[in-house]
Amino acid sequence: MSPEGAPTPRTARGLLSRRVGCAPTPCPARGCGGGVGGGVLLRGPPSPVPRGAPPRPPPRGRVGRERGGERRRERAGSPRMWLLRLGWALAVLGIAGGSSPSPSPSPSPSPGPTAPPPDKASIFADLSPAELRAVRTFLMSRPELGLSPSRGGPLAKNTLFLVELLPPKKRQALRYLDRGGPRPQRQARAVVFFGGQVQPNVTEFAVGPLPRPSSYRPLRFKGGRAVPFAARPMTQLEYELLHRMLAEAMEPLYRLLRDSTGFWYHNCSRHCLTFSDIAPRGLAPGERRSWLVLQRFVEGFFLHPVGLEVLVDHRDPDPRRWAVQQLWYNGQYFSSPQELAERYERGTLAVVRLDEPPSRQLFSSYEPRGHFTTGTPTEVHGAKVCEPQGRRYRLRGNRLEYAGWSLAFRLRSSAGLQLFDLRFNGERLAYEVSVQEAVAFYGGHTPAAMQTKYMDAGWGMGSVTYELARGIDCPEAATYLDAHHLYDADGPVRFSRAICVFELPTGVPLRRHFDSDFQGGFHFYAGLEGQALVLRTTSTVYNYDYIWDFLLYPNGVMEAKVHATGYIHATFYTPQGRRYGSRVHSHVLGNLHTHLVHYKVDLDIAGTGNSFETMDVRFENISNPWSPGARVVQPWLHRQPRRSERQAAFSFGKALPRYLLFYNPHRRNRWGHPRSYRIQHSSHAGRVLPRGWQEEKGISWGRYHLAVTRHHENEPTSSSIYTQNDPWEPLVSFEGFLRNDESIEDQDLVAWVTVGFLHVPHAEDIPNTATPGNAVGFFLRPFNFFDEDPSVASRSPVIVRPLDPPTFSQLEIQRWTPASPGPCVAPGPFTYNGTYRQE
Repeated sequence: MSPEGAPTPRTARGLLSRRVGCAPTPCPARGCGGGVGGGVLLRGPPSPVPRGAPPRPPPRGRVGRERGGERRRERAGSPRMWLLRLGWALAVLGIAGGSSPSPSPSPSPSPGPTAPPPDKASIFADLSPAELRAVRTFLMSRPELGLSPSRGGPLAKNTLFLVELLPPKKRQALRYLDRGGPRPQRQARAVVFFGGQVQPNVTEFAVGPLPRPSSYRPLRFKGGRAVPFAARPMTQLEYELLHRMLAEAMEPLYRLLRDSTGFWYHNCSRHCLTFSDIAPRGLAPGERRSWLVLQRFVEGFFLHPVGLEVLVDHRDPDPRRWAVQQLWYNGQYFSSPQELAERYERGTLAVVRLDEPPSRQLFSSYEPRGHFTTGTPTEVHGAKVCEPQGRRYRLRGNRLEYAGWSLAFRLRSSAGLQLFDLRFNGERLAYEVSVQEAVAFYGGHTPAAMQTKYMDAGWGMGSVTYELARGIDCPEAATYLDAHHLYDADGPVRFSRAICVFELPTGVPLRRHFDSDFQGGFHFYAGLEGQALVLRTTSTVYNYDYIWDFLLYPNGVMEAKVHATGYIHATFYTPQGRRYGSRVHSHVLGNLHTHLVHYKVDLDIAGTGNSFETMDVRFENISNPWSPGARVVQPWLHRQPRRSERQAAFSFGKALPRYLLFYNPHRRNRWGHPRSYRIQHSSHAGRVLPRGWQEEKGISWGRYHLAVTRHHENEPTSSSIYTQNDPWEPLVSFEGFLRNDESIEDQDLVAWVTVGFLHVPHAEDIPNTATPGNAVGFFLRPFNFFDEDPSVASRSPVIVRPLDPPTFSQLEIQRWTPASPGPCVAPGPFTYNGTYRQE
């Protein structure tokens, strides 16, 4: 991180098989944009380095030009490489059977980068650029791996796709944090695509110790399954090859595209078409067939489909064997570009001719147009967040402290923000709170629309954390942090201002009371202004922008929240399409879809031995004890202990109990209640597909509002970067976490929380989906954990008492902060009257 910002988390773990395979290079199309990996760094404002535009517009958002924001490559050293075919045995790695003994030593350790800071939180810190380079240099130097650079060259080669922190096991971390045990060794998770062999595959490795890696060992998924090569995420190289193939395939359609859209795909300069690719890539495991939606490459091209969708089979490592299998144009299917071109030339094709897009005030742009009828000013700055007397939070490396809160954080390239060791007043409440996955499942009339089921961890959701704009994405007064990722790149890539931290006035008091005397005066007024600390990053996954927040309140409440904004995923409008969404422009359909987001909440409420119960209201009809013969109907609390995992899995479609309580059965507060914390949903999520239907198997966590499981080290994540391209036989099956229905009484528990919403796009989603009403999340709230509201420790309340009632001419104003916050709010001191009298 760098002194303007903050950090990152990690994904599923892979396994080694004897065979090894290939992988291409930097930047997933659906919102990619360069390498990714792990470090975060606090720093002053960077000087942006604009990126030039390649000759061709990018598929799904970024193979073409980078606009705005800075992504600066930090070049790795140039290690010597051996391009050896991998026919190595497990013995070479020192692996016996299914075990993972000590990694193989390196003959020549890499030069050592600077060690991380000594703060205990640093065991969770993202890898620094030096550590990322050291891991890459070490692996590239291993002749048995035969790694090649990601950029350029053939697809059939062995490449390093991803490097990020491999967090320590929980028991090792707690031994170090709580009992003075040894500091866990820092290790990296490295994902290698072994494509340069007869039977390619993907293998994940643990590499360490850092900062000077000298060994590696394979990581294994639960159940020991290998990672199929077809399940790998897309790379920049594969997109470039797709573009070349598509340019050649679209040549017969030049006249049709030029005449109907004014744009074309091959040999274009200004009036170019681009494409967005759809996933999953096929209908069964092992397939790699992608529907491509052709669009005019203008600002906001996501809203400019031209009515042509193309199905390309690109499974073979040799692009010369790739083929167009089908085309869809304006409601009709064709077997080849030639067939479609011939129909056009014969005049038997129903052609839709699109108007030339205007050069200014394009409907998909942010340029102002129209006006507000009230005439109130918008050409001046609105209200701003300021810190008149300095920051009230502390940021040291990846440790964040505010009010009673302290935590460690990171921004993992694979899935996004991850909090560790979350404490209030020194007591741990959660070992980990992290984003796991975000999905959007669509419906539509076109083949691309009906195939679209996005699972964004498969697009490097945590790596597309582009620069946050001061004063818009975060307040000017925020602290901004850089992130470093090594994702589909040949070295660490710096993402400037990828994270921000700021204190936010909530605009509503945390607590307040006006104590009326009911005679035009009052006994006292007291209030505590509402503030929260916000840790924020964004993920621009192709068209959608997710704004990820963790908020810390001074009363011991934590909130996890995500806002959805950006461009809707749109397809070409046909009359049949209205069944699946709204017409939002002349030839544009906004397709209905459901967003689901999954979080992991590893709770440690007053210790690791926790139990779970639900509580809701029931009614009783009893005799009235103070009025014989009368009846009283009143609510009472129905508590239901949930003793096993299946009892604590709450499916969509059934009522969710309103109180979801995690408690320590051996610890009580002063009033005799078990010390508890409550999860409270802020969501209207629902199922995306019927249970067990094809792609739904890949997101079986999406069956539940909440599921509670016992903590297991081999269940670190609920999804993986491979689910997107093989959801039918997922490497991580969340349903398997529940299958053995273990006891959850007095155990180390993990809560898996699903939130989401149905989005039926509408005209007001043009140009972009707005954030109001499109935010979901959950609260972690104390429930008898404390003896009273812990925010009483704050020195920010104001108490006003009249000294001379009933005249109220003299008031005592009691406060523990300066009388005036400073010039950025108001020049005068705080004043109050409190009377309410008829005039």
